[in-house]
Amino acid sequence: MSPAAVVGRFAPSPTGRLHLGNLRSALLGWLSVRARGGRFLLRIEDLDEARCRPEAVDGLFRDLEALGLDWDGPVLKQSARGEVYREALEQLRREGRVYPCTCSRAEVARAASAPHVGEDGPVYPGTCRAGATMKPGRAAALRFLVPEGVVRFCDALRGPVEQDVARAVGDFVVQRSDGVASYQLAVVVDDAASGVTEVLRGDDLLTSTPRQLLLLDALQLPAPAYAHVPLVVQPDGKRLAKRDGATTAAGLLARGVSGPAIVGLLAAWSGLGDGQPITPRELLPGFSLAQVRRTPSVVDEAALEAGGGAR
Repeated sequence: MSPAAVVGRFAPSPTGRLHLGNLRSALLGWLSVRARGGRFLLRIEDLDEARCRPEAVDGLFRDLEALGLDWDGPVLKQSARGEVYREALEQLRREGRVYPCTCSRAEVARAASAPHVGEDGPVYPGTCRAGATMKPGRAAALRFLVPEGVVRFCDALRGPVEQDVARAVGDFVVQRSDGVASYQLAVVVDDAASGVTEVLRGDDLLTSTPRQLLLLDALQLPAPAYAHVPLVVQPDGKRLAKRDGATTAAGLLARGVSGPAIVGLLAAWSGLGDGQPITPRELLPGFSLAQVRRTPSVVDEAALEAGGGAR
């Protein structure tokens, strides 16, 4: 693949200001693409109207710009792409790859016994797949008919990964009961439409990848390469939250911490330098994903109060 053909992306949800874990993924994705002369795209994943806040979009622009992370071309917003998702769903319908389901989450949970609880919650038992009568007065979601067998791929950071999606997840939702496309469907359609060749993101999404590969195959779309980076976590092992101002770029910037200082911190967490202030472009020479740390970084809250730190 020529350098010009390399296309990466950062795809945040506008539910609040970006925390340092989000920004580390953005930095590493930017470095991986820019080091090879490729294009870096920005996509706003705003399908969840209940959680997304329009004003947060401007905030995430400011966060990225403060750190020196630029992007190419116009910003894609998922909320404006409903028709594109409907076309993909229609293709799946024509090929018999989806079916309607009126099961509620509570019903799925009750139907799933302990041995059938997967990594992402209760495994769907296939109630409506078997032709159960649709529940009157209840809008139907659409589920993807998962084929039997193991999905395998090689992650740039995790190495070989495999999952039997039918056993681990079951038939999964591709359109919610309110008619909105699911995350899994929207992501693969958008990545393919944008020509994305590399998806770098947090490893909390590692188990979503086999589902996305199944959808890409069903829609006859090319699959990108994947790289899942370890998360940045709190001392108790919990993930960072956007509501915690101490671990957001906005919170640090408001306390007078500079953009280069934040980049230096994110780089150190990733095994790229000594934590001194630095710009993304100064990190580019010689960068490769092989340098990236393979273990989670634990935020040192006392050091953050002083301007940055993790161990």
